[in-house]
Amino acid sequence: MKLRYSPTSPFARKVRLVAIETGLDGGLALERANPWAADTDLPKDNPLCKVPALVTDGGEALYDSPVICAYLDSLHQGRPLIPAAGAERWRQLRLEALADGILDAAVAVRVETAMRPEDKRWPHWVERQQTAIARGLDALDEDCADWGDAFLIGQIAVVAALGYLDFRTIVDWRGSRPALAAWFERLAARPSVAATVPTE
Repeated sequence: MKLRYSPTSPFARKVRLVAIETGLDGGLALERANPWAADTDLPKDNPLCKVPALVTDGGEALYDSPVICAYLDSLHQGRPLIPAAGAERWRQLRLEALADGILDAAVAVRVETAMRPEDKRWPHWVERQQTAIARGLDALDEDCADWGDAFLIGQIAVVAALGYLDFRTIVDWRGSRPALAAWFERLAARPSVAATVPTE
């Protein structure tokens, strides 16, 4: 399998975390792709020109991190990272959706403030995204005490989200959310987390 990714993409990091946690990383070839490059061939594997994109051993292209993560989770024989049924399945998928939503807002802030020309920026849009991020982080801070030692798709997505907020210094989130900060610090030494810290 081939994963087309960017080392700065939090969605690609989520996929890489799943690959390591499922033991599939050894069979996953990493290929860097720059969605912003004018000459990128990424649309052949994702018509939306986004990372991550996974090319399966059969040559089929899959895209969008929840789809890729679900596919990888279907390939191993260990404990599923996405529970198959019951209340825990919906808790994990909801948590993944919340973390991905935080990331969507964070990426929007990044594009608006770092890539758009200053005279074209829309402060109200940035404020709206930052408010969404803050609400999402507050919800995570309330919920994380119930996670215990679980590291399933929801917690994996949260690690990717918090790591990106730190990497791009989108928001200083730790001070008012001590439970979430403590949880994230405990996870820092986990091999999959340490191996996927974003870099330029």
